Amino acid sequence: MNPTSPFSLCVMAIVALTLLGLPIGHAMIGGSVLYLFMTGLDVGTAAEQLSNGMYSSFVLLAIPLFILAAEFMTIGSITERLLSFCNAFVGRFRGGLAHVNVVQSIIFAGMSGSALADAASSGKLMQKMMTQDGKYTASFAAALTAASSVIGPIIPPSIPMVIYALVSDTSVGYLFLGGVIPGLLLGIAQMAYVSLVAKRRNFPVEKAVPLRDIPRITWEAFPALMMPVILLGSLYSGITTPTEAAALAAFYALLVSAFYYRALGWRDVYRSLLNTGKISTSIGMLIAGAMVFNYVVTVENIPKTISAILTASHLSPFAYMLFVNVLLLILGCLLEGTTIILIILPVLLPTAVALGIDPVHFGVTAVVNIMIGLVTPPYGLLLFIMVRITKVPLRAIVVDAAPFIAVMIATLALIAFIPDLVLFLPRLMGYKG
Repeated sequence: MNPTSPFSLCVMAIVALTLLGLPIGHAMIGGSVLYLFMTGLDVGTAAEQLSNGMYSSFVLLAIPLFILAAEFMTIGSITERLLSFCNAFVGRFRGGLAHVNVVQSIIFAGMSGSALADAASSGKLMQKMMTQDGKYTASFAAALTAASSVIGPIIPPSIPMVIYALVSDTSVGYLFLGGVIPGLLLGIAQMAYVSLVAKRRNFPVEKAVPLRDIPRITWEAFPALMMPVILLGSLYSGITTPTEAAALAAFYALLVSAFYYRALGWRDVYRSLLNTGKISTSIGMLIAGAMVFNYVVTVENIPKTISAILTASHLSPFAYMLFVNVLLLILGCLLEGTTIILIILPVLLPTAVALGIDPVHFGVTAVVNIMIGLVTPPYGLLLFIMVRITKVPLRAIVVDAAPFIAVMIATLALIAFIPDLVLFLPRLMGYKG
């Protein structure tokens, strides 16, 4: 690539603006406008691409609605009730609270669609419970919370999968279904590691919850547990579209939090709407910037060029999936996940399809890979969140997180090279891929 070509200068401008502290979405718009100016193209095309991308995609509305549903569900005593429910079933095993941490992430995954929301909502509470009386080291508790939060965007609903559906024109419903088994596998793998290390470190066994209390604890958690059932039921029965299902989930979360648990006041509603607006705006600007930059990438014919090079290399589907996963694991250490989905995956997907790799399998595998990047240094957002919540040094958390990362990468290999783990449920519901 010519270092003085318009595209090279565009990429350098994006990198420079990002290093100067400008949000990546704004940096991509700035770099793309520079490219349009240098190539003599209409600079107004940037606004046109931004508007068309943001306002012609109905599925994008699902993102703020899923965020709002998670905001409503994390207020008040809902998290505590879910933790009590998890503790009733898995707390009695050695390393019980560590198992509770993983199970609550699996359950919360059916409500939030965001790893960061999962960690932020239960992170402080789990840290307090696990480190009380020296039961677990602070670094292990923080590392486990970060690792288990990865499950959030894999089990539906999933904001990253909605964004992947946007750039790949793949069914959101089938992507959601494809994430169920991989998400559960990640949870099982993490619990298996916890069981292994619990004996070696002599983790405590929690006091068993009496059987007579389990029905009461289950009933208290039942409305929250019904959230993913209502969401997926309305989606796969054909009653609602993905966006309408997200709106239904937000409305249900509001009703449950305000009237059943009585944990939501007008001030809480206002705060939830404000937080949703802030998060949605940051995601929206990132998507807008990616739309403009993707136009530049298309004008440069980069996807077809890379596809032709890779096709000429005569890679097998196995070799290509190996290449993609290694590449994404490396990029996950350096880039934010949404940026990878919006910029990198559209370049890699055409070759995958040409090699006969199913786009739903490819998308779910990529999302799992990118979510692992949230706990890999130096740019692991979940690690930074846990440092902020727990005040534990980053280095200590990374040391305890390393075995979890290894376990998750091993699970990723199964998901990547056994497509039926992803495609079984979608095919059960009529997917022809």
